[in-house]
Amino acid sequence: MPQVEYRGMLLMVPENDSEFGGYFEAAREHRLVVKKCAGCGLLRFPPGSGCPWCTSLDWTWQEVSGKGAIYSYEIIAHAIQPGFRDLTPYPVIIVELDEQRGAPTPQDGLRLIANLVDAQFQPEAEANVAIGKRVDVVFQDLSPDLSLPQFRLTDEPPAGPVWQFPG
Repeated sequence: MPQVEYRGMLLMVPENDSEFGGYFEAAREHRLVVKKCAGCGLLRFPPGSGCPWCTSLDWTWQEVSGKGAIYSYEIIAHAIQPGFRDLTPYPVIIVELDEQRGAPTPQDGLRLIANLVDAQFQPEAEANVAIGKRVDVVFQDLSPDLSLPQFRLTDEPPAGPVWQFPG
């Protein structure tokens, strides 16, 4: 069972974790995966046991590009976990991955929550965070057995206008 201390917290992925075990196994190899439904073919995250669209319980892990855009974000000003207090303010983002955008309905997409970090895995500056900006997955190696998928901004131009909280 991989476990490591991260910012004063013990992180572990139990060997019998059927929901996230494969996700973290792939992350250790610097690959981002999500579940793909064997019934309808749609991708999903968080991984959950059943497909939210067709309710099938059959699935496989599917590697995705890790490229996407900031769908929404929040700037954390008051960290609940003591280990994150020295990082405030820091951005937490919802990433809409390029795969499956607008499916199964125009309002849906493959989205996940992550930290937005710079090249040194420090929180990205609030002034640089905006909805619509392009991001790419990076993997923070916490130990030989545990890597955390995080996201960083790219130089790729956004598909449309960006929005930032007026401040």
